Amino acid sequence: MVDTTFARVDMCKFVIEEIMRLVPKAKIVRKTVPGIKDIPLAALQLLEDENCDGVITLGWVGPSLVDKLSYVVSSMALQLVMLRTKKRIIDVTVHEDEAKTEEELYRIAEDRARKHARNLIILLTAPEELTKFAGKGLRQGHPDVGPILPP
Repeated sequence: MVDTTFARVDMCKFVIEEIMRLVPKAKIVRKTVPGIKDIPLAALQLLEDENCDGVITLGWVGPSLVDKLSYVVSSMALQLVMLRTKKRIIDVTVHEDEAKTEEELYRIAEDRARKHARNLIILLTAPEELTKFAGKGLRQGHPDVGPILPP
C-alpha cells in the first residue's frame, strides 16, 4: 500500500486491519510518500520491485484547484501503471471538501479505506464475486444508495 504525509487520516491503519482480518497470512508492504503526485512511482516500485499482486493507494486531495489538478494527473499516472504492469491498483482518495466537518471526513476516510481493502482482496482472490453486487448502488465512504428498480 502507498499512503502520503499530506493525508490527515492514517487510512493505512484501516486497510491493514481489514486485510489481516480477511487474509491473516497476507504480506503487507507499505510505502509512505509526501503527496499524491508521488504515489504512482511508489505503486510501480511495489508492483515491480516487491512483486506485489496488487496495490491500494491512499491519497488525500486538498480543496484548491491545484490540489484537484494534481489528483487528476496522479490518477491518470496510476492508470498507466496498471496498464504497464497488468496488475491491480485500487485508488482510494478522500477529497477534503467532500465533508463539512473533520469528524465526517474521518468517517469517510475509514469507511472508504476499509471497503476498498475488501474490494482489493476480492479482485485478487475471487473477482467473479463482485458480479453479485453489480447494479446495487454500493458506495465507499458514504452509505449505499441501492439499485434503481424497474417501474
